[in-house]
Amino acid sequence: MLRDRDQIIKGLQLYLVMGLEGYGHLTALQLAREAIAGGVTMIQLREKNAPLRQVLTQGVQLRELCRELGVPFFVNDRVDVAILLDADGVHVGQDDIPGMEARKLLGDDKIIGISAGTMEEAEWAMENGADYLGVGPIYSTATKQDAGEAIGTALISAITQRWTVPVVGIGGINTENATVIIEAGAHGVAVVSAITKQHKPLLAAQTLARTVQTAWLS
Repeated sequence: MLRDRDQIIKGLQLYLVMGLEGYGHLTALQLAREAIAGGVTMIQLREKNAPLRQVLTQGVQLRELCRELGVPFFVNDRVDVAILLDADGVHVGQDDIPGMEARKLLGDDKIIGISAGTMEEAEWAMENGADYLGVGPIYSTATKQDAGEAIGTALISAITQRWTVPVVGIGGINTENATVIIEAGAHGVAVVSAITKQHKPLLAAQTLARTVQTAWLS
């Protein structure tokens, strides 16, 4: 995936963040396949607990699935893992390796997303060459323990009025509130439990994808 703004925006529409643990009756790979079949447009591997050997082994499988199905594959935080897996990009937080340093390691053709929860953080992310911003947490979430307090949608609106950088909202997003995120100016939504914790992830992804697409067209 090249660093093309339109392609990044397309990928951000329904962005699934997932780990490697099993999901009920499904393995991580099976869940990813169902999610993509349901309309997920980008996958980010965020794994904090598994041994590196497992991350690399299963990460390769996820990357190959994403390539097979034409969906960008990203790694959270770990630039070294992104390099080893030849991921399409990396997503880093405010306390991770700065975007400019990540760019030196990844090269010019990879995509770098950076988290922002305040305008000051957004400014820092832009100074560090963010190809897109992950803004949140929009709503309270139990998925990421260090996510901080919910910030609502005002920052999305402020960022999209100031810059043309692609923006994805994250944090507590589901089919009930995804429309509001798009209406605020985001190009897409990033979700975890709205798909991974559902009994039928394919159906959950389909419903979310329809919600986002409808919001885009309205």
